[in-house]
Amino acid sequence: MKIVIIGGGFAGINLAKELVNQPQIQVTLVDKNNYNFFPPLIYQVATAFLEPSSISYPFRKFFAGKKNLSFRLGELLSVSPTEKKITLSNGDLEYDYLVFATGAETSYFGMENVMKNAIPMKTLNDAIVMRNTLLKNLEKAAICKDMRKRRKLLTIVVAGGGPTGVEVSGMFAEMRKNILLKEYPELDTSASNVYLVDGGDALLAPMSKESQKDTLEALTKLGVVVKLNTKVVDYVDDTVMFENGETIKTKNLIWAAGVSAKIFEGIPKESYGRGRRMATDEFNKVNGVDHIYAIGDTAITAGDKNFPDGHPQVAQVAIQQGLNLAKNFKAMVTNKPLKPFAYNDKGSMAIIGKAKAVVDLPSPKWHFKGFFAWIIWLFIHLISLITYRNRLNTFWNWMVAYFAKDQSLRMIIRPDKKTQN
Repeated sequence: MKIVIIGGGFAGINLAKELVNQPQIQVTLVDKNNYNFFPPLIYQVATAFLEPSSISYPFRKFFAGKKNLSFRLGELLSVSPTEKKITLSNGDLEYDYLVFATGAETSYFGMENVMKNAIPMKTLNDAIVMRNTLLKNLEKAAICKDMRKRRKLLTIVVAGGGPTGVEVSGMFAEMRKNILLKEYPELDTSASNVYLVDGGDALLAPMSKESQKDTLEALTKLGVVVKLNTKVVDYVDDTVMFENGETIKTKNLIWAAGVSAKIFEGIPKESYGRGRRMATDEFNKVNGVDHIYAIGDTAITAGDKNFPDGHPQVAQVAIQQGLNLAKNFKAMVTNKPLKPFAYNDKGSMAIIGKAKAVVDLPSPKWHFKGFFAWIIWLFIHLISLITYRNRLNTFWNWMVAYFAKDQSLRMIIRPDKKTQN
């Protein structure tokens, strides 16, 4: 059985790992990057508290010695379901079963200026671009004599009150408090604000009321200006414009406000559901095509009575769907019955700052905050990293940052444009 997996994120890598050493199954994982990375921690790369290698690992090194797994670097261009073939940016691949695990991409809700000028927070490349942009703006502010221009360089607006928005705005607030004035004495009289804006009436909308309240209080104490019921409508001439008519002048608009799935040539329109996610049955088979499956953020799966409108686009859904589909592929080989997917909600969490976090557990319904919740967050994120090397590197960096209230990773590293292709 030749299985081709498109995408090596949470869903794809867990599917591949579960099929290791299956003699009747050959797996090829395709990704446009040659590494797996851990999205929940890219904001720490973006703020220079982790190095990129702490949260990423090369696919080929991970697959080394696993005889039935292989890797192909390439970007998917189109699918031919009738020929059971895909066309990549560097050639074709045939399959018996094709699995889309392509995740989601940043959604700008049709706002062209925001797309062109805001800083997204979705990929490792985004994180590096964001780190360089923020560090360069600090250097510009250090020599800028015009106070209005300096304020624009130092002001940060984070759009999106989900976990990423909360975590990155909390990190910026702590950096301003513990690092900025120490390393940039030229800015000791400058005003710099961190804004967190969201179109809804609460931060961390899917979490409990207790978590929402605790998060708002903790961010406010850190000095973050939280603006709820405030939708971004444009970003022109270094000015963030809101639906209510308010504006904020800044060079730094961090976009963490939404995601959408991707459309692929060859997959019929009727196979897509809400949010451009591929509509699948309870076994993750894509509706309207044969031998094609979708898992993770790119799928909206029917059949789970607890989630009639589809599962949330979170890591645990992707991991569990990858593992379940792997078991079903093994069952196909041995002619055993397939198991429908049912999501086991293990809870949700968000970090706010040093020794500050919120955690909701569904059964029993427990809510934690503060230091204990922070320890839970650290532990869960450490064990979720793909290798022991990633875990050790990340743990070491966190310990240094905790005791020193700082990191030494703030380098502006720009690749030579001539070598980027």
